[in-house]
Amino acid sequence: MPLIKNTSYSGPTILFNGHLQTIIPGLFRKPLTLPFERQRITTKDNDFLDLDFLKNGAHKMVIITHGLEGDSRRPYMCGMAKHFFQQGYDVLTWNFRGCSGELNKKPFFYHSGATYDLDEVIQYVEQDYQEIYLIGFSLGGNLTLKYLGEPIQRAKKIKRAVAISVPLHLKSSCIKISTGENIVYSNRFLKTLKQKIRLKSKLFPENIDISQLDNIKTLHEFDDKFTGPMHGFNNANHYYDKCSSLYFLEGIQIPTLLLNAQNDPFLSPECFPFELGHSLDKIFMEFPEIGGHVGFSPRKRKEIYWSEKRAFEFIDSDD
Repeated sequence: MPLIKNTSYSGPTILFNGHLQTIIPGLFRKPLTLPFERQRITTKDNDFLDLDFLKNGAHKMVIITHGLEGDSRRPYMCGMAKHFFQQGYDVLTWNFRGCSGELNKKPFFYHSGATYDLDEVIQYVEQDYQEIYLIGFSLGGNLTLKYLGEPIQRAKKIKRAVAISVPLHLKSSCIKISTGENIVYSNRFLKTLKQKIRLKSKLFPENIDISQLDNIKTLHEFDDKFTGPMHGFNNANHYYDKCSSLYFLEGIQIPTLLLNAQNDPFLSPECFPFELGHSLDKIFMEFPEIGGHVGFSPRKRKEIYWSEKRAFEFIDSDD
């Protein structure tokens, strides 16, 4: 306890492995048109973050954080936002630096442990709400868990959190996603990350050297050359060690659901800390055998995604 053994998820039989359960929702989930209101806030270091709001006039706010190279309008983000919005919550989906369709102003962008930006988002809305809830997907899930587990006083209005498809251990997950048949995923991420670095180098040629960019073939190499040093770390391994949320779980003081599918092609065995689940009072670990990465498709097409249903059940619970 609180390791949840009797998980309720069973997906469509036609999606019979982790790759299909990952790829099909990513490619074919229909975009949703929602009445978002965009606001841009200025960060303490004079950069900006773009935030998208859905407002019911509620006293409860759900803040949703996207994954690597995602954005606030991805179908998985909108699906979660729509479900909570329909249940009467106010919702905020936000974009990491450089992910809203416009390059940010600094010679760096975002990373798995950049909790200072999530903190600015929370501070921006905190005074307007009685209760705040956090949901994070993938990299955004790692960021959310690290944020909650850091030895820093966090807003008491944050009541519960849900983290979905989380690479708790960044180094081993990075190796897995760059190995064998999984390399199709890492290549997709590398393509857009390299594009951003090229654009950044034109704005900050004195800060960013791209002479070896074309030689980079894995995410680990990219993090070693760019993500780590760009954000103040010595190299990729230093970055992974300091930002892996696995090392922050024991510090989390609010009820938090960790939802990882065991056939997730992005996640290493270290992302399923079963033994740790027996010793932590606040972390509810739920590891369905299937689901893929940010998948969890419903059995019937018109049903909501199981991850959305499960997140709402957990956040709206009085237990």
